[in-house]
Amino acid sequence: MRHHSTFRQLEIFEAIARLGSFTRAAEELYLTQPTISMQMKKLADIVGVPLIEQIGKKVHLTDAGRELAQTCREVFAAMDRFTMSVAERQGLKKGRLALMAVSTASYFAPRLLGEFAHRYPGIEVSLKVTNREQLLAGLADNLADLYILGQPPEDVEVEAKPFMCNPLVILAAPDHPLAGQEDIPLARLAKEPWLMRESGSGTRAAVERLFAEEGIELRPRMALGSNEAIKQAILADLGIAVMSTHSLTLNPPGQFAILKARGFPICRQWYAVYPAGRQLSAVARTFLDYLLSQDRALNACPNA
Repeated sequence: MRHHSTFRQLEIFEAIARLGSFTRAAEELYLTQPTISMQMKKLADIVGVPLIEQIGKKVHLTDAGRELAQTCREVFAAMDRFTMSVAERQGLKKGRLALMAVSTASYFAPRLLGEFAHRYPGIEVSLKVTNREQLLAGLADNLADLYILGQPPEDVEVEAKPFMCNPLVILAAPDHPLAGQEDIPLARLAKEPWLMRESGSGTRAAVERLFAEEGIELRPRMALGSNEAIKQAILADLGIAVMSTHSLTLNPPGQFAILKARGFPICRQWYAVYPAGRQLSAVARTFLDYLLSQDRALNACPNA
């Protein structure tokens, strides 16, 4: 196969596998759909087995297709590392950096990325913000250089570097009956209607763990898919929620009450994560060093 298939064919196939669509792959690569189809037919002929099954408008990979998609990602990652090593010898004048971050990190990650891009204007940077489940899927598929999240995965071998504190606090509407009270027992909080992120959320897991340690079960009134939806629900008096203080970055002071309860704030960390044993590109290593050099004093957790 290596004597006949072209790098462009592999690039086209990887785009189809990643995007799940011939049309979107054609748009991304600035090719016509007939060209895409013709190149995929040639690639399948070279490999000797079907790689893609198209059912209606949906594209599905065969077992061989999934194996080839992973091989493509490894080949492209190796090419990126080569490109970056050349860029390193040129003094980081050019190169690429791809990040994936959980949604709460979107309140600070663009600022950090922007400052880094200002330092290294020749670096092409990209940031994909998603939920934890999709980020872990991206980690498994090697879709980015670094991944930013609040709780490293426990079932995958990774390097996890803490770089900033992530204090979790309880938010309520400003006129909530518990606002202004001190040392609120967790048992009292459990009687409130709770708003939470989806199952699998790192914040949700941390809250459920804290209450479980006290033998208290939390039953959420509502699960919502974004921080902004939760904030709107709080202001509509639908319940209380635990959120990162970073999610309040764009809100005026006093818009929410922060309830003072036992065990809060929960002081967690933000982590930069990458697969164990993976050699980071020069650009990714430089960005990681930049993250780790941030002023820790400015990011200290408030006293519980």
